[in-house]
Amino acid sequence: MKHAVVTGGSGFLGSHLSKRLLSEGYKVTVLDNFITGSPDNVADVIDNPAFTLIEQDVIQPFTVDGPVDVVFHLASPASPVDFPTKPIEILQVNSVGTHNALELARVNGARFLIASTSEVYGDPLVHPQPETYWGNVNPIGIRGVYDESKRFGESITMAYRRFKGVDSRIFRIFNTYGPNMRLDDGRVVPNFIGQALRGEPITVYGTGQQTRSFCFVRDLIEGIFRFSELDGNHSGPVNLGNPTERTMLEFAQEIKRLTESSSEIVYQELPTSDDPKQRRPDLTVAKALLNWEPVVSLEDGLLETIAYFKGKVGND
Repeated sequence: MKHAVVTGGSGFLGSHLSKRLLSEGYKVTVLDNFITGSPDNVADVIDNPAFTLIEQDVIQPFTVDGPVDVVFHLASPASPVDFPTKPIEILQVNSVGTHNALELARVNGARFLIASTSEVYGDPLVHPQPETYWGNVNPIGIRGVYDESKRFGESITMAYRRFKGVDSRIFRIFNTYGPNMRLDDGRVVPNFIGQALRGEPITVYGTGQQTRSFCFVRDLIEGIFRFSELDGNHSGPVNLGNPTERTMLEFAQEIKRLTESSSEIVYQELPTSDDPKQRRPDLTVAKALLNWEPVVSLEDGLLETIAYFKGKVGND
């Protein structure tokens, strides 16, 4: 039985990845300090003998009962609402935390995968964004604590690959949604769905013409798992996301339709000047390397997500 360690494994993406690994026959150890994750996200597997949940801040030194075969480093607050409220924690987990997770992989001779982000491209001047694009990032803006710490995480991951011999791999996550997101996450999907289900105005920032491409979580986890299992010497980075681009206004209208909500759509000023105007992954590498691309339609993914949030609205 292979042993996988997942940092941030009770968070949105980490909980889905942990369950996928269990279904594939892995022993899974989750490390999480619950700053944005929750034990509730893994409550349905807590009694699985192959699953261990440890409350641990990966900024602090830690050990794991080994041997360990693969380390997935997903720990980090990732929502725009976290950038001004948890800036030091974000900087630390993506620097010191990444270093500690890499050390765990090095000591065990384990494969290491780091969850990077489309935010490394900043407000892109190239569209869609290929992995070869270096980005357009404001290092001192509100978003810089996340953007730059993720860029640092990629750099130290490659340093460990080149100079420490760690089989490290980088994947860059584009906008992803699905069950286990926080209702107060602050990102588009929970914001719009929560407002629609409560009958509140759906708030669209700016003109609503800025674009995003939304990937359902099950598709994303499939891409991560394929990358982790891929034989050979592959460092990445690899973009993982959905290439179908929509405006924020179109997305608000779709959620209003699917929730059958009477909410009106209202407009507010953009929260920061660094908010990307467009975001869409170039999936050429993922298709060639992993034979992967998203298969879940936006409507199917949203219906599953709406059903999840219906159980949360009213309890928040």
